[in-house]
Amino acid sequence: QVQLVESGGGLVQPGGSLRLSCVASGNGFWINAMGWYRQVPGKQRELVAAITRGDSTNYADSVKGRFTISRDNAKNTVYLQMNSLKPEDTAVYYCNAGILVRGGLQYSDYWGQGTQVTVSS
Repeated sequence: QVQLVESGGGLVQPGGSLRLSCVASGNGFWINAMGWYRQVPGKQRELVAAITRGDSTNYADSVKGRFTISRDNAKNTVYLQMNSLKPEDTAVYYCNAGILVRGGLQYSDYWGQGTQVTVSS
């Protein structure tokens, strides 16, 4: 059983910063790409940033230059450093990972439970 657990969300003022973390735990698995998505009520979940195992990154246009995704493969962890936060960044942020479990034949998408980020004065 593989689980993704996020942490680091909270309330921050506009212009502030937060750092999200997501750890994958379990036994006998291999992680490919990892990423962060966000969702607000009434809207579809959208990609914020993604990172391959080789550290190639991809960002939504709305966060380029403000957010930075990184990962520590030894710790099975992905991070999202969020700077210059805006009220429109308010959302539930979800961690995502493509994971192959021992004995499996293909990668599957795993999701964390989500962490709330609220940007407000």
